Amino acid sequence: MHLPFWLTTALLFPVLLYQGKRARRETPRLPEAQGSPGGQYGEGAPVFRVLVIGESTAAGVGVSTHDQGFASQLALQLHERSGQTIAWHTFGVNGIRLGELNNKLANADLPEADVVLLSMGVNDTTGFTPRFRFRKQLLDLRNLLAQRYPAPLYLLSVPPMHLFTALPSPLRHVMGWRARQLDRLYQELAHQAPEEFRYLTYPTINDPSMLASDGYHPSEKGYRAIAGALATGELELPYSNLNSSTDAA
Repeated sequence: MHLPFWLTTALLFPVLLYQGKRARRETPRLPEAQGSPGGQYGEGAPVFRVLVIGESTAAGVGVSTHDQGFASQLALQLHERSGQTIAWHTFGVNGIRLGELNNKLANADLPEADVVLLSMGVNDTTGFTPRFRFRKQLLDLRNLLAQRYPAPLYLLSVPPMHLFTALPSPLRHVMGWRARQLDRLYQELAHQAPEEFRYLTYPTINDPSMLASDGYHPSEKGYRAIAGALATGELELPYSNLNSSTDAA
């Protein structure tokens, strides 16, 4: 089924290897965000808690502090929409692949949460993680989290790497091809087991002002845009109690 991809990759391998090394050498490597990886918006005990896990976007690469990053921005959007107290926490490692993330999560001290979102796929794309292994690791992750977090695991779509202008052609097109393969795997799992997985997508960021200085990761404005799109449309969270309280007001 994926023979054309592997044949193309094999034929272009010398070029892809050269471009990959050059991009890694020339692209600025931004640090992970600093500060507390969690917080809340609103007073008193939170009525809803969001946990984001994953790679560089969960680690806040592209912004200075975690409160500027994706998990915080999502909680803020939900708070502003509902008027209720929303808590957030993020657990991410820059450059990590899914198998390594699973190992770290097995020993991590994570907070209680009503929903968990996974932001993953770029490093498994660039690392050519086999699809069967990536799928197994997703199932392993769900099993790891299921007892503590019974709600479905939300899978954020793999970024469209063919649009990453920081990557040269043909490298970005091959990476984009691979990213779409992993993204389709997300969609398949969400279709096959909706009680275990949900798939979330959001508008592509192509405004330069929404990208960090590396032209690769979101800026604070970019994280805010992604969070806003999910909070107002794509994110089907079980927070009807929040909406009903707003409607009653």
